[in-house]
Amino acid sequence: MSIAEIKKTAEAKMARSIESLKGELQKVRTGRAHPGILDQVHVEYYGSMVPISQVANVSLLDARTISVQPWEKGMGAKIEKAIRESDLGLNPSAQGDLLRVPMPPLTEERRKELTKVVRHEGEDAKVAVRNVRRDANEHAKKLLKDKEIGEDDERRSLDEVQKITDRTIAEIDRLIAGKEAEIMAV
Repeated sequence: MSIAEIKKTAEAKMARSIESLKGELQKVRTGRAHPGILDQVHVEYYGSMVPISQVANVSLLDARTISVQPWEKGMGAKIEKAIRESDLGLNPSAQGDLLRVPMPPLTEERRKELTKVVRHEGEDAKVAVRNVRRDANEHAKKLLKDKEIGEDDERRSLDEVQKITDRTIAEIDRLIAGKEAEIMAV
């Protein structure tokens, strides 16, 4: 493995950490409705647990209401029960076949809890990035030990990986700050 490969691998892994963080942050609900909120809710469908999006059409009615339209007649009650029992704090109401899921406004206490969750997700992402940096640095030191590269090349590699790490952590901080501002906005 060359220095360029080490750098490219580290960059790719750090980019995946950021993408994973973005996915986790989308699951944290703000006052607005978002169909992705129900992605983690599973419902029983012919003996197996599947996400709601695989048994119903999930869309937005307005900024604060999600609509869930089951594809089969008998699924409405099961989906309603699954949403109620999830830890999202949502209370769906049935209107014929259509389920309306209003998003309750966030209390100040709940907003503070959500910012803690967001910070925790950010910290997890930073740990993942630092682990990638450590692995890349170990690869470079191994190349030096095996006399495949010189000390100057190893030092340059460590510096480049550190610059990539700094950029990635700055991006994580920016994402976390943006999500916190979104949560705290009334």
